Amino acid sequence: MNKLEDHFGRWKNREEIAEAMIPMIGRLYREKNVATTVYSRSLVNKSVIQILKTHRFVKQIEDGLSDSGLSVVDSFPILQEAVKLDLGPCRLDIGKLAVEYKNDNRGLSVEDFVREALTEAVENKAKLAGTTDVVLYGFGRIGRILARLLIEKAGSGDGLRLKAIVVRESGKGDLQKRASLLRRDSVHGPFAGTIAVDEEDNALIANGNYIKVIYSNDPASVDYTQYGIENAVLIDNTGKWRDEEGLSQHLQCPGIARVMLTAPGKGSLKNIVHGVNNDMIDDSDKIISAASCTTNAIVPPLKAIEDKFGIEYGHVETVHSYTNDQNLLDNFHKGPRRGRAAPLNMVLTETGAATAAAKALPSLNGKLTGNSIRVPTPNVSMAILNLTLEKETSLEEMNEYLRWVSLHSPLQRQVDFVSSPDAVSTDFVGSRHASVIDAGATIVNGRHCVLYVWYDNEFGYSCQVLRILQQISGVEYPVYPAE
Repeated sequence: MNKLEDHFGRWKNREEIAEAMIPMIGRLYREKNVATTVYSRSLVNKSVIQILKTHRFVKQIEDGLSDSGLSVVDSFPILQEAVKLDLGPCRLDIGKLAVEYKNDNRGLSVEDFVREALTEAVENKAKLAGTTDVVLYGFGRIGRILARLLIEKAGSGDGLRLKAIVVRESGKGDLQKRASLLRRDSVHGPFAGTIAVDEEDNALIANGNYIKVIYSNDPASVDYTQYGIENAVLIDNTGKWRDEEGLSQHLQCPGIARVMLTAPGKGSLKNIVHGVNNDMIDDSDKIISAASCTTNAIVPPLKAIEDKFGIEYGHVETVHSYTNDQNLLDNFHKGPRRGRAAPLNMVLTETGAATAAAKALPSLNGKLTGNSIRVPTPNVSMAILNLTLEKETSLEEMNEYLRWVSLHSPLQRQVDFVSSPDAVSTDFVGSRHASVIDAGATIVNGRHCVLYVWYDNEFGYSCQVLRILQQISGVEYPVYPAE
Protein backbone atom coordinates (compact mmCIF):
# COMPACT_ATOMS: atom_id res chain seq x y z
CA MET A 1 0.00 0.00 0.00
CA ASN A 2 1.45 3.41 -0.92
CA LYS A 3 1.63 6.29 1.54
CA LEU A 4 -1.30 8.14 -0.06
CA GLU A 5 -3.66 5.21 0.40
CA ASP A 6 -2.30 4.48 3.88
CA HIS A 7 -2.83 8.02 5.20
CA PHE A 8 -6.25 8.38 3.58
CA GLY A 9 -7.35 4.99 4.89
CA ARG A 10 -6.38 5.96 8.46
CA TRP A 11 -8.20 9.26 8.09
CA LYS A 12 -11.41 7.55 6.98
CA ASN A 13 -11.13 5.13 9.88
CA ARG A 14 -10.79 7.96 12.38
CA GLU A 15 -13.71 9.83 10.83
CA GLU A 16 -15.81 6.72 11.33
CA ILE A 17 -14.75 6.45 14.98
CA ALA A 18 -15.48 10.14 15.63
CA GLU A 19 -18.94 9.70 14.08
CA ALA A 20 -19.58 6.83 16.49
CA MET A 21 -18.50 9.01 19.43
CA ILE A 22 -21.03 11.77 18.78
CA PRO A 23 -24.21 9.98 19.97
CA MET A 24 -22.38 8.69 23.06
CA ILE A 25 -21.18 12.19 23.96
CA GLY A 26 -24.69 13.55 23.40
CA ARG A 27 -26.38 10.86 25.47
CA LEU A 28 -24.01 11.40 28.41
CA TYR A 29 -24.71 15.12 28.29
CA ARG A 30 -28.49 15.04 27.84
CA GLU A 31 -29.24 12.18 30.21
CA LYS A 32 -26.58 12.51 32.92
CA ASN A 33 -25.15 16.04 32.71
CA VAL A 34 -21.73 14.58 31.90
CA ALA A 35 -19.68 16.93 29.72
CA THR A 36 -17.08 14.99 27.73
CA THR A 37 -13.79 16.80 27.14
CA VAL A 38 -10.27 16.32 25.78
CA TYR A 39 -7.73 18.25 27.82
CA SER A 40 -10.46 20.60 29.08
CA ARG A 41 -11.82 21.20 25.56
CA SER A 42 -15.46 20.25 25.27
CA LEU A 43 -16.62 17.66 22.73
CA VAL A 44 -20.31 18.35 23.33
CA ASN A 45 -22.17 19.36 20.15
CA LYS A 46 -18.96 19.17 18.11
CA SER A 47 -18.65 17.88 14.54
CA VAL A 48 -16.50 14.98 13.36
CA ILE A 49 -13.78 17.34 12.17
CA GLN A 50 -13.85 19.35 15.40
CA ILE A 51 -13.46 16.17 17.45
CA LEU A 52 -10.47 15.07 15.35
CA LYS A 53 -8.84 18.50 15.54
CA THR A 54 -9.29 18.66 19.31
CA HIS A 55 -7.43 15.36 19.65
CA ARG A 56 -4.69 16.50 17.28
CA PHE A 57 -4.16 19.71 19.23
CA VAL A 58 -2.94 17.76 22.27
CA LYS A 59 0.22 16.80 20.35
CA GLN A 60 1.34 20.44 20.41
CA ILE A 61 1.34 20.72 24.16
CA GLU A 62 1.68 17.26 25.74
CA ASP A 63 5.04 15.45 25.83
CA GLY A 64 5.46 11.73 25.39
CA LEU A 65 2.94 11.21 22.59
CA SER A 66 3.60 9.68 19.19
CA ASP A 67 4.00 11.81 16.07
CA SER A 68 0.30 11.35 15.35
CA GLY A 69 -0.57 12.80 18.76
CA LEU A 70 -3.63 11.72 20.72
CA SER A 71 -6.07 9.84 18.50
CA VAL A 72 -9.74 8.93 18.70
CA VAL A 73 -8.41 5.39 18.45
CA ASP A 74 -7.07 5.94 21.99
CA SER A 75 -10.02 7.82 23.49
CA PHE A 76 -12.91 5.90 21.92
CA PRO A 77 -12.47 2.76 24.08
CA ILE A 78 -12.38 5.00 27.17
CA LEU A 79 -15.66 6.62 26.11
CA GLN A 80 -17.26 3.25 25.36
CA GLU A 81 -16.56 2.01 28.88
CA ALA A 82 -17.60 5.31 30.50
CA VAL A 83 -21.01 5.16 28.81
CA LYS A 84 -21.66 1.81 30.49
CA LEU A 85 -21.19 3.30 33.98
CA ASP A 86 -23.85 4.98 36.12
CA LEU A 87 -22.00 8.30 36.30
CA GLY A 88 -23.11 11.36 38.21
CA PRO A 89 -22.88 14.90 36.78
CA CYS A 90 -19.25 15.71 36.00
CA ARG A 91 -16.70 16.85 33.42
CA LEU A 92 -15.14 13.71 31.95
CA ASP A 93 -11.74 14.19 30.27
CA ILE A 94 -11.38 11.14 28.03
CA GLY A 95 -8.19 12.62 26.55
CA LYS A 96 -6.34 12.62 29.86
CA LEU A 97 -7.74 9.22 30.77
CA ALA A 98 -6.49 7.85 27.43
CA VAL A 99 -2.98 9.21 28.05
CA GLU A 100 -3.02 7.87 31.62
CA TYR A 101 -4.03 4.44 30.30
CA LYS A 102 -1.20 4.52 27.74
CA ASN A 103 1.25 5.19 30.56
CA ASP A 104 -0.25 2.62 32.95
CA ASN A 105 1.98 -0.48 33.10
CA ARG A 106 -0.20 -2.72 35.27
CA GLY A 107 -1.67 -4.62 32.34
CA LEU A 108 -5.28 -3.65 33.13
CA SER A 109 -7.98 -3.95 30.51
CA VAL A 110 -9.60 -0.72 29.36
CA GLU A 111 -12.76 -1.73 31.21
CA ASP A 112 -10.96 -2.30 34.50
CA PHE A 113 -8.89 0.89 34.15
CA VAL A 114 -11.94 3.08 33.47
CA ARG A 115 -13.98 1.52 36.27
CA GLU A 116 -11.13 2.15 38.70
CA ALA A 117 -10.50 5.72 37.48
CA LEU A 118 -14.19 6.63 37.70
CA THR A 119 -15.08 4.84 40.93
CA GLU A 120 -15.75 8.12 42.73
CA ALA A 121 -17.92 9.42 39.88
CA VAL A 122 -20.14 6.37 40.34
CA GLU A 123 -20.11 5.90 44.10
CA ASN A 124 -20.08 9.54 45.20
CA LYS A 125 -22.28 11.16 42.59
CA ALA A 126 -22.44 14.94 42.60
CA LYS A 127 -25.94 15.87 43.61
CA LEU A 128 -27.90 18.13 41.32
CA ALA A 129 -28.57 21.45 42.99
CA GLY A 130 -31.76 21.82 40.97
CA THR A 131 -32.54 24.28 38.24
CA THR A 132 -31.34 27.86 38.67
CA ASP A 133 -33.17 30.59 36.78
CA VAL A 134 -30.97 33.15 35.03
CA VAL A 135 -31.93 36.64 33.82
CA LEU A 136 -29.75 38.71 31.47
CA TYR A 137 -30.16 42.42 32.08
CA GLY A 138 -28.92 43.95 28.85
CA PHE A 139 -28.39 42.14 25.56
CA GLY A 140 -25.26 43.61 24.00
CA ARG A 141 -22.03 41.83 23.04
CA ILE A 142 -21.50 40.03 26.36
CA GLY A 143 -25.22 39.44 26.96
CA ARG A 144 -25.69 37.66 23.64
CA ILE A 145 -22.58 35.49 24.07
CA LEU A 146 -23.75 34.54 27.57
CA ALA A 147 -27.12 33.64 26.04
CA ARG A 148 -25.39 31.37 23.52
CA LEU A 149 -23.36 29.70 26.27
CA LEU A 150 -26.33 29.21 28.58
CA ILE A 151 -28.39 27.68 25.77
CA GLU A 152 -25.48 25.46 24.73
CA LYS A 153 -25.03 24.22 28.31
CA ALA A 154 -28.70 23.54 29.02
CA GLY A 155 -27.85 19.80 28.95
CA SER A 156 -30.61 17.77 30.58
CA GLY A 157 -32.25 21.01 31.75
CA ASP A 158 -31.38 20.39 35.42
CA GLY A 159 -28.75 23.13 35.69
CA LEU A 160 -28.80 26.75 34.57
CA ARG A 161 -31.85 27.91 32.63
CA LEU A 162 -31.97 31.23 30.83
CA LYS A 163 -35.49 32.43 31.56
CA ALA A 164 -35.48 36.08 30.46
CA ILE A 165 -33.62 39.00 29.00
CA VAL A 166 -34.42 42.59 29.98
CA VAL A 167 -33.94 45.40 27.48
CA ARG A 168 -35.30 48.82 26.61
CA GLU A 169 -37.79 48.63 23.77
CA SER A 170 -36.36 50.26 20.65
CA GLY A 171 -39.57 50.43 18.64
CA LYS A 172 -41.34 48.41 15.99
CA GLY A 173 -39.68 45.11 15.13
CA ASP A 174 -37.59 45.09 18.30
CA LEU A 175 -38.15 41.41 19.04
CA GLN A 176 -37.21 40.32 15.53
CA LYS A 177 -34.04 42.41 15.69
CA ARG A 178 -33.05 40.86 19.02
CA ALA A 179 -33.56 37.42 17.52
CA SER A 180 -31.53 38.33 14.45
CA LEU A 181 -28.62 39.63 16.53
CA LEU A 182 -28.58 36.39 18.50
CA ARG A 183 -28.88 34.33 15.32
CA ARG A 184 -26.04 36.02 13.38
CA ASP A 185 -22.80 37.49 14.67
CA SER A 186 -20.13 39.12 12.51
CA VAL A 187 -17.33 37.93 14.81
CA HIS A 188 -18.54 34.67 16.35
CA GLY A 189 -20.54 33.34 13.43
CA PRO A 190 -24.04 31.85 13.29
CA PHE A 191 -25.93 30.56 16.31
CA ALA A 192 -25.57 26.79 16.72
CA GLY A 193 -29.21 25.81 16.47
CA THR A 194 -32.60 27.30 15.73
CA ILE A 195 -34.31 30.44 16.98
CA ALA A 196 -38.02 31.21 16.70
CA VAL A 197 -39.95 34.29 17.77
CA ASP A 198 -43.20 34.31 19.77
CA GLU A 199 -44.53 37.78 18.95
CA GLU A 200 -47.72 37.31 20.96
CA ASP A 201 -45.92 36.54 24.21
CA ASN A 202 -42.70 38.54 23.58
CA ALA A 203 -40.39 35.55 23.73
CA LEU A 204 -37.54 33.83 21.89
CA ILE A 205 -37.40 30.05 21.58
CA ALA A 206 -33.77 29.00 21.12
CA ASN A 207 -33.05 25.26 20.86
CA GLY A 208 -36.22 24.65 22.87
CA ASN A 209 -35.34 27.19 25.56
CA TYR A 210 -38.26 29.56 26.11
CA ILE A 211 -36.77 33.00 26.88
CA LYS A 212 -39.06 35.84 27.86
CA VAL A 213 -38.12 39.31 26.56
CA ILE A 214 -39.04 41.88 29.19
CA TYR A 215 -39.07 45.55 28.31
CA SER A 216 -38.16 47.92 31.14
CA ASN A 217 -36.28 51.16 31.78
CA ASP A 218 -36.23 50.78 35.56
CA PRO A 219 -34.12 48.04 37.21
CA ALA A 220 -36.21 48.15 40.40
CA SER A 221 -39.66 47.86 38.85
CA VAL A 222 -39.86 44.35 37.34
CA ASP A 223 -41.80 41.61 39.11
CA TYR A 224 -40.03 38.55 37.73
CA THR A 225 -42.33 36.14 39.55
CA GLN A 226 -45.05 37.14 37.06
CA TYR A 227 -42.99 35.30 34.45
CA GLY A 228 -42.47 32.18 36.57
CA ILE A 229 -38.97 33.25 37.63
CA GLU A 230 -37.93 32.48 41.21
CA ASN A 231 -34.65 32.89 43.15
CA ALA A 232 -32.88 33.88 39.96
CA VAL A 233 -29.35 35.12 39.35
CA LEU A 234 -29.50 38.35 37.37
CA ILE A 235 -26.45 39.21 35.25
CA ASP A 236 -26.19 42.94 34.61
CA ASN A 237 -24.38 43.48 31.29
CA THR A 238 -25.15 47.16 30.90
CA GLY A 239 -22.25 48.55 32.94
CA LYS A 240 -24.53 51.41 33.96
CA TRP A 241 -24.40 50.55 37.67
CA ARG A 242 -21.13 49.32 39.15
CA ASP A 243 -21.51 49.83 42.88
CA GLU A 244 -23.59 48.13 45.55
CA GLU A 245 -26.15 50.92 45.74
CA GLY A 246 -26.94 50.89 42.01
CA LEU A 247 -26.93 47.12 41.59
CA SER A 248 -29.04 46.61 44.72
CA GLN A 249 -31.99 47.96 42.73
CA HIS A 250 -32.23 44.54 41.07
CA LEU A 251 -32.57 42.86 44.46
CA GLN A 252 -35.71 44.89 45.14
CA CYS A 253 -37.45 42.97 42.37
CA PRO A 254 -39.47 39.86 43.32
CA GLY A 255 -37.79 36.75 41.90
CA ILE A 256 -34.16 37.96 42.03
CA ALA A 257 -31.87 36.41 44.64
CA ARG A 258 -28.38 37.44 43.46
CA VAL A 259 -26.76 39.85 41.02
CA MET A 260 -23.61 39.51 38.92
CA LEU A 261 -21.88 42.42 37.19
CA THR A 262 -19.91 41.90 33.96
CA ALA A 263 -17.62 44.87 34.61
CA PRO A 264 -15.19 45.94 37.34
CA GLY A 265 -17.12 46.57 40.55
CA LYS A 266 -16.58 49.70 42.60
CA GLY A 267 -16.39 50.22 46.34
CA SER A 268 -16.56 47.12 48.50
CA LEU A 269 -17.83 44.76 45.77
CA LYS A 270 -15.77 41.60 45.35
CA ASN A 271 -14.09 41.45 41.95
CA ILE A 272 -13.80 37.75 41.14
CA VAL A 273 -11.46 36.10 38.64
CA HIS A 274 -12.53 32.48 38.48
CA GLY A 275 -9.67 30.09 39.12
CA VAL A 276 -7.79 32.63 41.24
CA ASN A 277 -9.95 34.13 44.00
CA ASN A 278 -13.37 32.54 43.51
CA ASP A 279 -12.93 30.91 46.93
CA MET A 280 -13.74 34.38 48.32
CA ILE A 281 -17.38 34.01 47.31
CA ASP A 282 -19.67 33.48 50.30
CA ASP A 283 -23.30 32.40 50.33
CA SER A 284 -24.05 35.79 51.87
CA ASP A 285 -22.69 37.69 48.85
CA LYS A 286 -25.72 39.00 47.00
CA ILE A 287 -23.77 41.08 44.46
CA ILE A 288 -20.57 39.92 42.74
CA SER A 289 -18.43 41.48 40.04
CA ALA A 290 -16.71 39.32 37.40
CA ALA A 291 -14.10 42.08 36.94
CA SER A 292 -13.05 42.97 33.37
CA CYS A 293 -11.94 40.91 30.39
CA THR A 294 -8.38 42.19 30.73
CA THR A 295 -8.24 41.51 34.46
CA ASN A 296 -9.40 37.96 33.78
CA ALA A 297 -6.75 37.62 31.07
CA ILE A 298 -3.76 38.78 33.10
CA VAL A 299 -4.47 37.57 36.64
CA PRO A 300 -4.27 33.78 36.00
CA PRO A 301 -0.82 33.88 34.32
CA LEU A 302 0.37 36.45 36.88
CA LYS A 303 -0.69 34.11 39.67
CA ALA A 304 1.13 31.22 38.01
CA ILE A 305 4.30 33.30 37.67
CA GLU A 306 4.02 34.68 41.21
CA ASP A 307 3.62 31.19 42.65
CA LYS A 308 6.70 29.80 40.87
CA PHE A 309 9.15 32.69 40.48
CA GLY A 310 7.78 35.63 42.47
CA ILE A 311 7.14 39.06 40.95
CA GLU A 312 9.12 42.11 42.09
CA TYR A 313 7.32 44.57 39.81
CA GLY A 314 5.88 44.74 36.31
CA HIS A 315 4.09 46.69 33.61
CA VAL A 316 1.03 45.50 31.72
CA GLU A 317 0.40 46.86 28.23
CA THR A 318 -2.82 45.75 26.59
CA VAL A 319 -3.39 45.87 22.85
CA HIS A 320 -7.17 45.84 22.90
CA SER A 321 -9.78 45.61 20.17
CA TYR A 322 -12.03 48.63 19.84
CA THR A 323 -15.26 48.56 21.82
CA ASN A 324 -18.79 49.89 21.58
CA ASP A 325 -18.05 53.02 23.62
CA GLN A 326 -15.70 54.36 20.92
CA ASN A 327 -16.80 56.31 17.87
CA LEU A 328 -16.87 54.99 14.32
CA LEU A 329 -15.87 58.46 13.07
CA ASP A 330 -14.31 61.41 14.91
CA ASN A 331 -16.91 62.86 17.25
CA PHE A 332 -17.35 64.10 20.79
CA HIS A 333 -16.48 61.64 23.54
CA LYS A 334 -16.14 62.40 27.25
CA GLY A 335 -12.93 60.31 27.45
CA PRO A 336 -9.54 61.49 26.13
CA ARG A 337 -8.69 60.23 22.63
CA ARG A 338 -11.65 57.81 22.52
CA GLY A 339 -13.61 60.25 20.37
CA ARG A 340 -11.30 59.57 17.43
CA ALA A 341 -12.41 57.06 14.80
CA ALA A 342 -11.94 53.54 16.20
CA PRO A 343 -11.62 51.70 12.83
CA LEU A 344 -8.91 54.11 11.63
CA ASN A 345 -6.64 54.67 14.59
CA MET A 346 -4.57 53.13 17.31
CA VAL A 347 -5.89 54.92 20.38
CA LEU A 348 -3.79 55.27 23.51
CA THR A 349 -5.97 55.05 26.60
CA GLU A 350 -5.89 54.03 30.23
CA THR A 351 -6.70 50.66 31.77
CA GLY A 352 -7.60 49.85 35.34
CA ALA A 353 -6.56 46.22 34.89
CA ALA A 354 -3.25 46.58 36.72
CA THR A 355 -4.97 48.02 39.78
CA ALA A 356 -7.80 45.50 39.52
CA ALA A 357 -5.29 42.65 39.31
CA ALA A 358 -4.04 43.54 42.76
CA LYS A 359 -7.60 43.27 44.11
CA ALA A 360 -7.81 39.69 42.89
CA LEU A 361 -4.18 38.93 43.78
CA PRO A 362 -3.24 41.09 46.82
CA SER A 363 0.43 40.00 46.71
CA LEU A 364 0.77 42.23 43.61
CA ASN A 365 -0.49 45.36 45.35
CA GLY A 366 1.70 48.31 44.35
CA LYS A 367 3.82 46.19 42.01
CA LEU A 368 2.04 46.76 38.68
CA THR A 369 1.47 49.64 36.28
CA GLY A 370 -0.64 49.49 33.15
CA ASN A 371 -1.76 51.16 29.95
CA SER A 372 -3.77 50.25 26.89
CA ILE A 373 -3.81 50.79 23.14
CA ARG A 374 -7.13 50.32 21.33
CA VAL A 375 -6.56 48.98 17.81
CA PRO A 376 -8.76 48.61 14.69
CA THR A 377 -9.81 44.98 15.18
CA PRO A 378 -13.29 43.95 16.37
CA ASN A 379 -12.27 41.18 18.80
CA VAL A 380 -9.32 39.36 20.41
CA SER A 381 -6.81 41.36 22.39
CA MET A 382 -3.30 40.90 23.73
CA ALA A 383 -1.68 41.64 27.09
CA ILE A 384 2.07 42.13 27.22
CA LEU A 385 3.36 41.33 30.71
CA ASN A 386 6.78 42.94 31.28
CA LEU A 387 7.94 41.47 34.58
CA THR A 388 10.93 41.58 36.90
CA LEU A 389 11.00 38.29 38.78
CA GLU A 390 12.34 37.50 42.24
CA LYS A 391 14.13 34.40 40.90
CA GLU A 392 16.20 33.91 37.78
CA THR A 393 14.95 31.48 35.17
CA SER A 394 15.45 30.50 31.53
CA LEU A 395 13.25 30.65 28.45
CA GLU A 396 12.96 26.86 28.41
CA GLU A 397 12.01 26.62 32.08
CA MET A 398 9.45 29.42 31.79
CA ASN A 399 7.69 27.96 28.75
CA GLU A 400 7.77 24.43 30.11
CA TYR A 401 6.23 25.65 33.37
CA LEU A 402 3.46 27.58 31.59
CA ARG A 403 2.77 24.56 29.36
CA TRP A 404 2.35 22.47 32.53
CA VAL A 405 0.03 25.13 34.01
CA SER A 406 -2.20 24.92 30.93
CA LEU A 407 -2.42 21.13 31.13
CA HIS A 408 -2.31 20.02 34.73
CA SER A 409 -2.68 22.89 37.19
CA PRO A 410 -5.87 24.22 38.82
CA LEU A 411 -5.63 27.09 36.27
CA GLN A 412 -5.96 24.83 33.22
CA ARG A 413 -9.44 26.18 32.37
CA GLN A 414 -8.12 29.75 32.56
CA VAL A 415 -4.67 29.47 30.93
CA ASP A 416 -4.08 28.00 27.47
CA PHE A 417 -0.75 27.58 25.67
CA VAL A 418 0.15 27.80 21.99
CA SER A 419 3.52 27.28 20.31
CA SER A 420 2.57 27.95 16.67
CA PRO A 421 5.00 30.34 14.93
CA ASP A 422 2.19 31.67 12.71
CA ALA A 423 -0.54 32.39 15.30
CA VAL A 424 -2.40 35.69 14.86
CA SER A 425 -5.35 37.29 16.62
CA THR A 426 -8.18 35.74 14.59
CA ASP A 427 -6.92 32.28 15.55
CA PHE A 428 -8.21 32.91 19.06
CA VAL A 429 -11.77 33.95 18.25
CA GLY A 430 -13.97 31.69 20.33
CA SER A 431 -11.25 30.66 22.78
CA ARG A 432 -12.87 29.56 26.04
CA HIS A 433 -9.77 30.29 28.11
CA ALA A 434 -9.25 33.60 29.87
CA SER A 435 -5.75 33.85 28.40
CA VAL A 436 -3.50 32.04 25.91
CA ILE A 437 0.29 32.10 26.36
CA ASP A 438 2.14 32.62 23.06
CA ALA A 439 5.23 30.51 23.79
CA GLY A 440 7.07 31.56 20.65
CA ALA A 441 7.06 35.21 21.74
CA THR A 442 8.23 34.69 25.34
CA ILE A 443 11.41 36.58 26.29
CA VAL A 444 13.49 35.66 29.34
CA ASN A 445 16.77 37.18 30.49
CA GLY A 446 17.66 36.21 34.03
CA ARG A 447 15.07 37.88 36.23
CA HIS A 448 13.51 39.79 33.35
CA CYS A 449 10.56 38.19 31.56
CA VAL A 450 8.15 39.38 28.85
CA LEU A 451 5.04 37.30 28.19
CA TYR A 452 2.62 37.78 25.30
CA VAL A 453 -0.90 36.71 26.23
CA TRP A 454 -3.80 36.50 23.76
CA TYR A 455 -7.42 36.63 24.90
CA ASP A 456 -10.84 36.68 23.30
CA ASN A 457 -12.10 39.68 25.22
CA GLU A 458 -15.72 38.69 24.47
CA PHE A 459 -16.00 34.91 24.42
CA GLY A 460 -13.20 33.98 26.80
CA TYR A 461 -14.42 36.53 29.31
CA SER A 462 -18.02 35.30 29.03
CA CYS A 463 -16.80 31.77 29.82
CA GLN A 464 -15.22 33.12 33.01
CA VAL A 465 -18.52 34.81 33.93
CA LEU A 466 -20.33 31.53 33.35
CA ARG A 467 -17.88 29.65 35.61
CA ILE A 468 -18.71 32.01 38.48
CA LEU A 469 -22.41 31.57 37.73
CA GLN A 470 -22.00 27.80 37.84
CA GLN A 471 -20.21 28.02 41.18
CA ILE A 472 -22.77 30.19 42.94
CA SER A 473 -25.60 28.07 41.49
CA GLY A 474 -24.10 24.76 42.64
CA VAL A 475 -23.69 23.32 39.15
CA GLU A 476 -19.89 23.31 39.02
CA TYR A 477 -19.43 19.57 38.83
CA PRO A 478 -16.28 17.56 39.64
CA VAL A 479 -13.67 16.79 37.00
CA TYR A 480 -12.35 13.30 36.21
CA PRO A 481 -9.51 12.58 36.28
CA ALA A 482 -9.10 15.04 39.14
CA GLU A 483 -7.22 18.25 38.28
